[in-house]
Amino acid sequence: MVPVERNNTNGDEETNVNNNNVNGGMNLGDGDLDNGNTSENPENGLGNDQGRRRSSKRKRYHRHSQHQIQEMESFFKECPHPDDKQRKELSRQLGLEHLQIKFWFQNKRTQNKNQLERHENNQLRSENDRLRADNQRYREAILNSSCPSCGKQTALCEMSFEEHHLRLENAKLSEDIHHLAGLAANVTGNQVTSYPALSPPPVPTQAVDFGMGREVFANMDNLSIRSFAVVNNADKPVIIELALVAMDELLKVSQIGDPLWKVGADGTSLALDFNEYNRAFCNGLGPVPDGFRLEASKETAVVFMNPTDIVGRLMNVNQWSTTFAGIVGKAMTHEALLFGVNGSYDGTFQLMTAEYKVLSPLVSTRESYFIRHSKHQGDGLWAVVDVSIDHFVQNVEFNCRRRPSGCLIQDLGNGFASRVTWLEHVEVDDRGKVNSMFKQYMSSGQALGAKRWLATLDRVAQRLALATASITPMERIELTQISIQGKKSLVKLSDRMMKYFFSGVTASNEDVWCTLTNYTTESVKVMTRKSLSDPGLPPGVILCAATSFWVPVPHQVIFDFLIDEKNRAHWDVLTHGAVSHKVSQIVTGKDSKNCIALYRSLAHQRKMMMVQENATDATASYVIYAPVDISEMDRVFSGSDSSFTPILPSGFVVLPDGMAQPGNEGGGSLVNVSFQILAESSPASLLTVSSVATIENLILSTVQRIQAYFHFHNA
Repeated sequence: MVPVERNNTNGDEETNVNNNNVNGGMNLGDGDLDNGNTSENPENGLGNDQGRRRSSKRKRYHRHSQHQIQEMESFFKECPHPDDKQRKELSRQLGLEHLQIKFWFQNKRTQNKNQLERHENNQLRSENDRLRADNQRYREAILNSSCPSCGKQTALCEMSFEEHHLRLENAKLSEDIHHLAGLAANVTGNQVTSYPALSPPPVPTQAVDFGMGREVFANMDNLSIRSFAVVNNADKPVIIELALVAMDELLKVSQIGDPLWKVGADGTSLALDFNEYNRAFCNGLGPVPDGFRLEASKETAVVFMNPTDIVGRLMNVNQWSTTFAGIVGKAMTHEALLFGVNGSYDGTFQLMTAEYKVLSPLVSTRESYFIRHSKHQGDGLWAVVDVSIDHFVQNVEFNCRRRPSGCLIQDLGNGFASRVTWLEHVEVDDRGKVNSMFKQYMSSGQALGAKRWLATLDRVAQRLALATASITPMERIELTQISIQGKKSLVKLSDRMMKYFFSGVTASNEDVWCTLTNYTTESVKVMTRKSLSDPGLPPGVILCAATSFWVPVPHQVIFDFLIDEKNRAHWDVLTHGAVSHKVSQIVTGKDSKNCIALYRSLAHQRKMMMVQENATDATASYVIYAPVDISEMDRVFSGSDSSFTPILPSGFVVLPDGMAQPGNEGGGSLVNVSFQILAESSPASLLTVSSVATIENLILSTVQRIQAYFHFHNA
């Protein structure tokens, strides 16, 4: 069946096709309305000869067979925009003409757009009804209000603070209703809507604040995530359609086992068989660009967090960046195309950019521009999917393209645990951007694979459950008894300490640090920043140095060495060889080695304490510490806000080198170390050569001590 092809005057061929053709319906041409007796219709102005000629030009129409429709429906789910070659192959297989295939897909896409319109219209109508009900409730509250003192009805001029607040809220709701009514009127037409931002949005659109005293995204022109044009309104329905296709692929790929998934290089996680994948799924993003390589992995684990909390952390850009602070650098939600139902994240579509990092100064970051979509699938199952959309924006190139990636979150029914299946499928271009020391680690997929993401989520979930609990394992405090509020203040201080540390140990292009190119070498990266009135930082000029080195032992061995207080004199150059004693700890994981510990050194008995967080999982280990003045710690113990306690963190991130073989615990470790010191107490002061030399000597001395220790014990 071939639809009548009319002249397209506006360049949009999809508006000139009949939707009936999607399901095998009949299209009528101009001649189909003619009953064959043209002489009896003088208004047509046609004689018998002309009528016969016109009748001879009529096209015969027929319905598509059920088999043809089913085949095209199946192909559409995988690839809604087939190219010319794919349409010709379909026409050959189904015995249809090329134009029939072309117009069927156009009609199907138009039908889906109409369904999206109806969905949005229903959403807006529901939101409008809710706001009207709230408005009426506030009106009744104001009319029936009474004075709390005498009980009489309050005059307008004697309005209480609560009533005044209600009136302001009422005015805002009235504006929202007016706005939503206008939107509802727009979407009832036949044209595709532009999905404007609703008010108020359930997800924040501001930049991620790392507690540095500024917003990272305050000036987009200074970012490595480049300034780019917002996608066209006409492309937004197509982007939503792409996200729906990505969601369908995520559900299928994550639930298939062998032969699609094979045991990965590390012998534990699953890696995608790309040949099998290409046979089973349409290449929705097109061919892999030249110079890019594919990474794909899958991991499943039980996480002690309920599904809605996990979804909330993934959809809220601030919480997402905080939860995965060791993986996600700069991140931003640019626009929400559709919001979830009834204020939830069920059905949310939002455009995002993100920078993914490895905690080393020798590895460049990855940047992506993608749409994130969350959907409640029923029976306690949630799904969140990402798929890159940078191909919708001209003259923008990112070094990481996210094919359908994300996670399935199944509620286990106990209210506090979920089974999470995580899938990472990306194209990356890291040519010339990875130091030779890290090549095996990156190429093995362990650096930013599914196992890394899921292990981080599991560790953070344990930390949230234990660190904020009213009763947790804790050693006796020698100095003072810490209260519950004091413990929360200490955990908040440690959170900020780790974020500060992560910002200095990576090769991120964040604008909080300025690299000193004259002092940075192949082995040590030196950066600086000025602290004026930044809360939580001492005022002055701050220096940061970071480096990476290899040690021929597993990362858990190095972690155990670093957290053993008996070994601290072997590596901690800041204690000057003095013995340090742990005076307290807060356990933050099922493994008691995961903890926030407090240390006292005889060298700083009267002045300082050391706050240290130890954290380890199957993919990485962290030992991060900062000296804090004892008077500041007294305020923390009392439960005061620790946001203004000045800290400069130092520490280690220990990663596997990717060389371990399946079934073998061997392989070495990539140790990444970073120091931060106050070089000058005045922000107006200039850096001196001696200050740079001091921090460089500190970091190189630490490296030499650790290497010498393991060389001696492994000889």
